[in-house]
Amino acid sequence: MSLTYTAGSLVAARGREWVVLPESAPDMLVLRPLGGSEDDVAAVFPAFEDVRPAEFAAPSPADLGDQRAAGLLRTALRIGFRSGAGPFRSLAAIAVEPRAYQLVPLLMALRQRTVRLLISDDVGIGKTVEAGLIAKELLAQGEATRLAVLCSPSLAEQWQAELREKFGIDAELVLASTVSRLERNLELGQSLFDRHPFTIISTDFIKSTRHREDFVRHCPDLVIVDEAHSCVAADDTTQGGTSSAANQLRYELLRKVSADPDRHLLLLTATPHSGKESAFRNLLGLVRPELARLNLESPAERAKLAEHFVARKRADVRTYLTKEDGLADDSLAERTAFPSDRWTKDEPYKLTPAYRALLDDAIAYARDRVQAAGEQGKREARIAWWSVIALLRSMVSSPAAAAQTLKTRSESATARTAQEADALGSPVAADSAENDRLEGMDVAPGAAESEDAGARLLELSGRAAELVGPAEDAKLKALTRHLKGLIADGYHPIVFCRYIPTADYLAAQLEGKLGKKTKIAAVTGTLSPQQRLERIEQLAVEAAEEGGDPAVRRVLIATDCLSEGVNLQHHFDAVVHYDLAWNPTRHDQREGRVDRYGQKRDQVRVITMYGEDNGIDGKVLEVLFKKHRQILKDLGISVSVPDETASGVTDAVVQWLLLHGRQGSQESLFDLDGHQESFDRIEREWSSAAEREKTSRSKYAQRAIHPEEVAREVAAVRAALGGADEVRSFALEALRELEALVRDPRDGSGDFTAQPGGAPAGLRDALAATLGGRLVEEDREIPFRTTPAIGRGEAALVRTDPAIGAIASYVLDSALDANTSGPRPARRCGVVTTDAVTIRTTLLLVRYRFHLTLPSRTGERQLVAEDARLLAYEGTPSRARWLDDDAAAALLAAQATANTHELTARNAIAKDLGGLPDLAGHLTEYGTRLAAELDASHRRVRKANEEIVRGLKVVPQEPADVLGVYVYLPQQPAPAAPASTVSGAEA
Repeated sequence: MSLTYTAGSLVAARGREWVVLPESAPDMLVLRPLGGSEDDVAAVFPAFEDVRPAEFAAPSPADLGDQRAAGLLRTALRIGFRSGAGPFRSLAAIAVEPRAYQLVPLLMALRQRTVRLLISDDVGIGKTVEAGLIAKELLAQGEATRLAVLCSPSLAEQWQAELREKFGIDAELVLASTVSRLERNLELGQSLFDRHPFTIISTDFIKSTRHREDFVRHCPDLVIVDEAHSCVAADDTTQGGTSSAANQLRYELLRKVSADPDRHLLLLTATPHSGKESAFRNLLGLVRPELARLNLESPAERAKLAEHFVARKRADVRTYLTKEDGLADDSLAERTAFPSDRWTKDEPYKLTPAYRALLDDAIAYARDRVQAAGEQGKREARIAWWSVIALLRSMVSSPAAAAQTLKTRSESATARTAQEADALGSPVAADSAENDRLEGMDVAPGAAESEDAGARLLELSGRAAELVGPAEDAKLKALTRHLKGLIADGYHPIVFCRYIPTADYLAAQLEGKLGKKTKIAAVTGTLSPQQRLERIEQLAVEAAEEGGDPAVRRVLIATDCLSEGVNLQHHFDAVVHYDLAWNPTRHDQREGRVDRYGQKRDQVRVITMYGEDNGIDGKVLEVLFKKHRQILKDLGISVSVPDETASGVTDAVVQWLLLHGRQGSQESLFDLDGHQESFDRIEREWSSAAEREKTSRSKYAQRAIHPEEVAREVAAVRAALGGADEVRSFALEALRELEALVRDPRDGSGDFTAQPGGAPAGLRDALAATLGGRLVEEDREIPFRTTPAIGRGEAALVRTDPAIGAIASYVLDSALDANTSGPRPARRCGVVTTDAVTIRTTLLLVRYRFHLTLPSRTGERQLVAEDARLLAYEGTPSRARWLDDDAAAALLAAQATANTHELTARNAIAKDLGGLPDLAGHLTEYGTRLAAELDASHRRVRKANEEIVRGLKVVPQEPADVLGVYVYLPQQPAPAAPASTVSGAEA
């Protein structure tokens, strides 16, 4: 007759010990190895295999460790936890240590039965991590079973990598380029959204009628929408024009997705309220329909919105959980390493005589063409207008772009009406802040209005082609000078340009001009989104292969296909705007790729190049950029420039240029007749939008979760899982004990390096699997960083870093197996003589297991979780006087101040090991109390959702496992030296 085992109990099978999981049945046990992860779960059939009850073996008195043994074993155990007992089921299983402020959206989510959030934190704060935390938690709790992320196709691979590497969610890409392959593997009548539980979907692809309806029918129960502002439409035209057709299609899709009241929905955007009130309300309506009708002037109504809306600037979270946030002290204060400064400089250049003559002739051609087309009709006038803009923009970009444009037909030339000409010409000639897509926008536009470019344009094209190189291209010569300066100062710059021919031209011209140790690569729209990321990674690898030479620099030449959403802060720290965009918002987007959380530089450098005598750049800089910067300086926030405002300014610049030529370039645009009134209107509109943005930032500031609530949960998480200082000390000590070559510069950064060549083979193999085989095989220095933002071949000093996990696993396994060959940093027993105690004191490292019943809207979930605690008592086991938790933890810092006699050590540890049965009652009582605290923590986090906490249970599984026993003896006056002693460092 087979025994029945309860969830959480220990059994022995297959030569090891296991924990019984709730999914077990009498005829089949689902087991997880003791101390193992969910990846190691196995099914065992008692009828066919030997399964018997087991108890965790007590430590052996013959296997004594030194004064550091307890701390190393405790940290190794906690790092290995992947199933913590607290209310956050996922934090122990993710490969990123979230900042405290990033827990705020998670706390907001856990208080809702159906999660509906608009996360509108500033650029670079970490909205992807915040959304990933919520998704991982909902999946871990069983509140969600499937996930879809809707995003731009250019960001799909980045989302896939973030979810896989940081959150262990392996999602399938659903793009125009992958859907055929995915559909070939479907069964008859099966939807690919049912076949693949986790998907990342291109919003451009899914908005088509055929795929939209299939997605809506089989939509997952959790949906994340990135750049959500591009998926809503404005109802009115008074605050910024009509919405694009693509926005309308996306909006209709999301309306259908959000219509299911039981579907979790996370909307992410850094610009929720950019001056279009109706679009903002439509965005709120996707979260919950009633939010669109709120009176946002009413504090009570805004309080309702605050339950679903979080919007914070960097200044709000740079320093968090301090006295200024209402806390009693700064013990939990967290300072996030955003760059504190953005050094900016406008750098002018002047055209060479040959280039100036070419531009004058191009302007003359443009003037003649616009005048002639104006006499032919409105359609012809608009075609000519966009052709002229394309010509002028390419001309001031580079001779390569000019040559290409001058012999290519204009896209607007195929238009049948003036409206169609505007629709075709505007996206490729302007720099919209709200382009439906950036894909294809970096192709050099055409200026010819027929298949035959015409002799005049071909002659100009030939002249442009002759101006390549620094001799006649002063802009290129100036760029080379600026890059050399940045490189000399230790920077790795990105050069942003408007057109593909310009990027390719710069990459070719700069090769070999910036020093032998500078690696250069170009990324443009000719590459797929995945190939772009691979090209960037390849550039980083090539630089890293120089053996860590500090003189090696990376320079990336890119078009605006990389200006939005892509994270580049780990590899680059400076931006050069080679081509001045016609909307300052585009510059914000470019700079935001490197000036964000994870940037190691405290100061990011930005250089904006402009032609002071080309008749265009100076005017755009004067009107648009200086106003944009003044608003940023006055209000402390960057306000998106409405497209209508930017295009109004640039239209006036081109009109002025055609009217006056370059010779009037020193004349102010505002001094010209006919322009003052329009620019006054633009000034008013932009200032109004800025004021609305400032008001909305303060009006909708995050107040749903008080910092005290965050602090309480952060303290609980750190108590259960450990903090950064503990992890650093553990890694440093363990690597030294495992005979790796460790170099700690003690420069205040906390960083150190380690060469693993002398470490045991098992540890080297584990590190090779996480950091790269070549790095370990060649015994290179591995940097261990205190910041979670790390590069290739580096390890972060956080408990969830795979390299730290590998070290912890080796330390724990070797401590539990006394037969392990080689160094064993941690042991399960120790005896230390110290002046830190005045009476014999014993420290216990105890592992508790809990059987959790977690109610959810989909039913109850049964889970087994673990927790490790330190307990300490004074005196003998039979008459133990128990210390509080703080006093127990303080013993870890006790240092040996005298040698301990070998016989004394063995007698002392044997006495405490023999007295373990006398401690069983207190260990059980402590476990019951801990279960009650965990129960209260679960209820506190979900306090606003009574339905989810009804039926919650946390039951301790007896007996607890005593992993370690460490005796601290008070130092006595030294008697005569005994014949045999054990040193404090070995006892």
